[in-house]
Amino acid sequence: MLSVLIVDDQVQVRQLIRNPLEGARYHVEEARDGKEGLARYHEQSADLVLMDVLMPDQDGLGAITALRRKLPRCSDHCGTDGIDVPNFLDVATMVGTRRTLQKPF
Repeated sequence: MLSVLIVDDQVQVRQLIRNPLEGARYHVEEARDGKEGLARYHEQSADLVLMDVLMPDQDGLGAITALRRKLPRCSDHCGTDGIDVPNFLDVATMVGTRRTLQKPF
């Protein structure tokens, strides 16, 4: 079974993503920020990480950078962005994000 880690500070966004993935029989884990997301990933890696860019405590850019530094060959990561400034998505790509999505979906 493929696994997905959703890292987003908004419960509604995590649920919006989680429901269809579970319906498609993916194993889904959640985290509220980059720090918790890194801890969850190190406990059990995921096939795909969906990471929000702007979050309290540790943002997605910092978390993706940390993942890439420790695990350069780790699974695909997607950065999401809740604002209308595309520069954050460009920076996410520079630090190792393989795909980006603009919110709202």
